[in-house]
Amino acid sequence: WGIRLLNRGHKMTMSQVANVVFVLCILSVGSYAQHHNNWAVLVCTSRFWYNYRHIANTLSLYHSVKRLGIPDSQIILMLAEDVACNARNSFPGVVFNDASHQLNLYGENVEVDYRGDEVTVENFLRVLTGRHAPEVPRSKRLLTDEKSNIFVYLTGHGGDEFLKFQDHEEVSSHDLADAFAQMHTQKRYHEIFFAADTCQAATLYNQFYSPNILAVGCSLKGENSYSHHSDREIGVAVIDRFTYFTLNFLEKVDPSSTASVASLFRTYNPKELMSRPGVRADLFHKQLHESLVTDFLGSAIHVTVSNDSYVLPLDDE
Repeated sequence: WGIRLLNRGHKMTMSQVANVVFVLCILSVGSYAQHHNNWAVLVCTSRFWYNYRHIANTLSLYHSVKRLGIPDSQIILMLAEDVACNARNSFPGVVFNDASHQLNLYGENVEVDYRGDEVTVENFLRVLTGRHAPEVPRSKRLLTDEKSNIFVYLTGHGGDEFLKFQDHEEVSSHDLADAFAQMHTQKRYHEIFFAADTCQAATLYNQFYSPNILAVGCSLKGENSYSHHSDREIGVAVIDRFTYFTLNFLEKVDPSSTASVASLFRTYNPKELMSRPGVRADLFHKQLHESLVTDFLGSAIHVTVSNDSYVLPLDDE
């Protein structure tokens, strides 16, 4: 590895070896990419049992980004309804996204940052802009910087340039655009990938004007978002079509994948979605085939082996 020691007769302890490896990793990361860390903000805005699929949508994406390398410390998960503990749930403490019941989305390793009444328009916008009260813990904050790529996913009930929160308030396309503008001014992101699974989802990005934002919505103006299938035992739909086909694609992706965002978008078939997906890339500074899916939904840490020498002075024990 090209490590040169000042004290040639000195034996390195395990902690010193670990420090050397850490230094080499940091040096390689700095030269590998323009962004150094990835974050995800995953939001289910719907409450009530019959919106089970929206919770399952969000938890499904949560598991995907974790599998691809984004840690819980860099995921903000907002769930407006706790269907796992709903009295109507015939599988208490469990959430499924498929009628086969192969995966419990609400297992032991799920960290919900905002739940129930905490999922409000105000709290969502505060997460994006970082304008929190002093008592808000770090675990509920989006601690990003100008080297951060952020995946923002929203699902719920929406309309022309708005998305409902908790069935009694709305976030508008103007609210989202202004929040992203504040983030850009505050140097809180490098690139943003915005995705929405809701009726007329593509209208949510109409007012965006800040640079380096890529956006996709499952349906154009005047079109609906549709569920994929229902579960007879649970009694409701368990996932939406757009999220279902997104997951189908992500299941074939691993942290080292070179799959591009363009290849993801090509999998969206209007006949399967029963709506026409919309993409907005005019604010984005790269070609879609140049942007990897894992640039947003995976770990940003890449380790390479260096042949260069680094002088590491060792203290005598």
